[in-house]
Order: sequence, then structure tokens, then C-alpha cells
Amino acid sequence: MEWTKDEIRFLKTMSDPDKIQGFLDSIDYNPNYECRSPRWVIKKKSAHCFEGALFSAAALQFIGYQPLIVDMKAFNDDDHVIAVFKEGKYWGAVAKSNFTTLRYREPVYKSLRELIMSYFDFYFNIVGDKSLRSYSLPLDLTIYNTRQWTTTDEDLEYIGDKLEIMRHFPVVDKKMIRNLKVASETMLKAGMLGSNAEGLFKPK
Repeated sequence: MEWTKDEIRFLKTMSDPDKIQGFLDSIDYNPNYECRSPRWVIKKKSAHCFEGALFSAAALQFIGYQPLIVDMKAFNDDDHVIAVFKEGKYWGAVAKSNFTTLRYREPVYKSLRELIMSYFDFYFNIVGDKSLRSYSLPLDLTIYNTRQWTTTDEDLEYIGDKLEIMRHFPVVDKKMIRNLKVASETMLKAGMLGSNAEGLFKPK
């Protein structure tokens, strides 16, 4: 299935990564356990982080970038998936999140790890525990072009399954984890500003 004329007209308004982020920030957070295509996101104006990353990758591909997503694994918290892009040698990211602090990153990071670490202090659960533990290499979604991942009605959980089995690189060791400090009350409030309570992970 190809993009419709209306979808193409809409995607042409997503002319740079910042505009893609602006769209993601304007739509509702989807609290449901499902993974729908970028076409569904455009139609329903709703997405969780995984759907937001897929939409961002599709929109980035439309304007000439590679459609790349990266998985970030967390402890006692939701994992997070972001779409990444490069401007020259530098990495940036576009993302949908229920937390204000886990979204856009300017393309100023020299390496993927440097980009991921920019999220570390802002990646916490609702009780303030800093939860980021590892990240994957980018997954190029063009490998799924034959399954029409951008426009299909099929649930895209198989992409999540692929991310799950990819090698992940740790960002902290056991000693660091023991010494982590809890996010401040101010940071918690800022992080959850405007969040959808139904979609927040409940720590054990």
C-alpha cells in the first residue's frame, strides 16, 4: 500500500525533524498495548513511544533520511524507542513520550552513545528512580519494506520482537546503579507535565 494523496500532502508539511517532533507533541499519548503503523498515527492522531518512533522514522524517510529506530531498555520502567537521524557526522533524535524530558534531541551528538546518554538523567519512573540501563544499535526499517510497515493495518509487534533480541549496550555498571540518586520533586513534576496517567508505568 502506498501513501494516499492526502497523506503525502500531510507528510510534506513534516519538512524537518523539528516539525515531526511538533506533530508528535500535539497528539494524544496512546496508553493501549498495541503497535500500529504510521498511517494509523496520522489518522488517529495518537501514539505511544514505539508508534511515535515508527511514525518519525517514516516521516524522516519521506524527507530523505534513513528510517532508523533505537531501543532503550529500562529497569522497573517502560523501555523507550526513538527515531534517530544524522546531520553530517552528528546524531539527533525524534520521539513520542509520556515524559516531557524523553523527546527531541538536536543533532549535535558525536556518537550514538553520546546521544543516548543525553537521556540518562531525565529517564526515570514515576517515583524518581533513574531507570535507563542499555541501548541497541539502530534498526533500519527498510528491511520491512516488503511488509509495508508504513501503511499496513497489521500490528507491528514483530518489529518490537526484533528490537528485543538485538544486542544492547550497557550504560551503567552495578556500582553506578547502587549510587544513583532519585530525581528531584521538581524534575518529576517537569517530566510528567501533561502526561496521560493511564499510560504511566507502575513500578513494582
